[in-house]
Amino acid sequence: MIFAPVMSRNAFVSPRAADLALQRFLQETLGASSPVQQQVQVSRDDKSTTLSLDVPGLAREQLKISLEGAVIKLESVEGAPRQLKRAWELDHEIDAAASKAKLENGVLTLTLAKLEPQSKAVALSIE
Repeated sequence: MIFAPVMSRNAFVSPRAADLALQRFLQETLGASSPVQQQVQVSRDDKSTTLSLDVPGLAREQLKISLEGAVIKLESVEGAPRQLKRAWELDHEIDAAASKAKLENGVLTLTLAKLEPQSKAVALSIE
């Protein structure tokens, strides 16, 4: 006679929130790409674009942000507790002087002001 284990339909229990949080942490720590890592909240208005993203465990001194044209690059410095390297390209040029970055409770908020196009027209005098 052969005995086989019987599983009832109620044996499957959905993952708890703590299990999911641990899974996200391990994926980020080990560098695995996951959709959770890529989540960035974006909001726009007439004058700026705002990006908000989670960077838990990193301090201001451990982050490096660079702006070039319409491209934003964010990376952690060497020796930071976790490595981070991301880049975004916006549909407008960025005014670096009017833009700002704020890190509060592990959430980095980048407010990127739009660069207003300046006229390069030159008036010529008629002789």
